[in-house]
Amino acid sequence: MIEIERKFLVTSGDYKKDAKNKTRIVQGFLNKDPERTVRVRIKGNQGFLTIKGISNESGTSRFEWEKEISIEEAETLLKICEKGVIDKYRYEIPSGKHIYEVDEFFGDNEGLTIAEIELSNENENFDKQTWLGKEVTGDVKYYNSQLSTNPFKNW
Repeated sequence: MIEIERKFLVTSGDYKKDAKNKTRIVQGFLNKDPERTVRVRIKGNQGFLTIKGISNESGTSRFEWEKEISIEEAETLLKICEKGVIDKYRYEIPSGKHIYEVDEFFGDNEGLTIAEIELSNENENFDKQTWLGKEVTGDVKYYNSQLSTNPFKNW
């Protein structure tokens, strides 16, 4: 239940040509405390409840627990979330033995595109795609919970 991932800004739309899936995601937060964020998400036609713990010093690892819930439960929980709903498309791009998840944001975060790659350990090697820009792993302003409070349009 430990999530290990690295995050990067995306410098071009070239990732779209290799995307195998594109799914709309709408999510809100029941709790944005950095030590225990509670997220409600609708991904396509599925609902999820996720709890994330505080990140380690490098920002690459943190506790994550997720459970699928019904779409009706997710829709109901979204109504009581804290202010600031995240709306985005997620693209899945295979790369070697990994999959990049590229989030293209809309609404108050329009213009922001972030790629994440999950790893099995913090030092695992991976293919760095040409469309990846600056690494933002551990920069809390790029966490979805923070983007819901301080959106990209306000930077």
